[in-house]
Amino acid sequence: MKVAGTVALVTGGASGLGAATVRELLAAGGKAMIVDRPQSEGAAFAKELGKNAAFAAADVTNEAEVVAAVQQTVDQFGAIHINVNCAGTGAAMKTTSKAGPMPLEIFAMVIQINLIGTFNVLRLCATQMTKNTPNEDGERGVIVNTASVAAFDGQIGQAAYSASKGGVVAMTLPIARDLASVGIRICTIAPGTFDTPMLALLPDPARQALAAQIPFPPRLGKPPEFAALARHIVENAMLNGETIRLDGALRMPPK
Repeated sequence: MKVAGTVALVTGGASGLGAATVRELLAAGGKAMIVDRPQSEGAAFAKELGKNAAFAAADVTNEAEVVAAVQQTVDQFGAIHINVNCAGTGAAMKTTSKAGPMPLEIFAMVIQINLIGTFNVLRLCATQMTKNTPNEDGERGVIVNTASVAAFDGQIGQAAYSASKGGVVAMTLPIARDLASVGIRICTIAPGTFDTPMLALLPDPARQALAAQIPFPPRLGKPPEFAALARHIVENAMLNGETIRLDGALRMPPK
């Protein structure tokens, strides 16, 4: 699917991987609805980008808010052709420790946002995509989800995060099969260690230590590199039902 002339709904679109993806899609001639939390910089970011971008405040776990964001996108831009899901969270905590078991509500919260929130958005976007006129390849839409290398090599304290991202990976193929008959593709990107606002909170020695673990290139990933892959997935009609590691050959150690 050519990006030019398409409309994307990008969650977590106000910062980090999501913001880089919004910029990439606009640069390729698309339009984008930035979906993020009300307290995010989404409104200011959309204003900076101009008429081809807009902001919809929504919690990805809230069905009514995502329904409203989808409708706002259609009302403003006419359709949804692309859905990129970057909204997510993490919680580093061992299964049990001297303080006792990991609180169940923390585990549930990470699953709710990363896994259920992702499915909530994509199911609603896919339903809207079925209304599109198919292109010459029969495509009506493309969905790109965000997992993590933690889905495969989860570290100490990552039980909740790894479970949530593993769920995103596991549902990719069955959703691709679900949506094949209506001409919608879906892929998942599993990034390694990327230079995002979350990592920016770490002191520089800690950031350098993380970068040193990556075989090549020995540096943190850059959000535009994630965005470039998301765009390629959209543009390459044979990419479907696949999870792609984007990690510089990183395999995470236990800690």
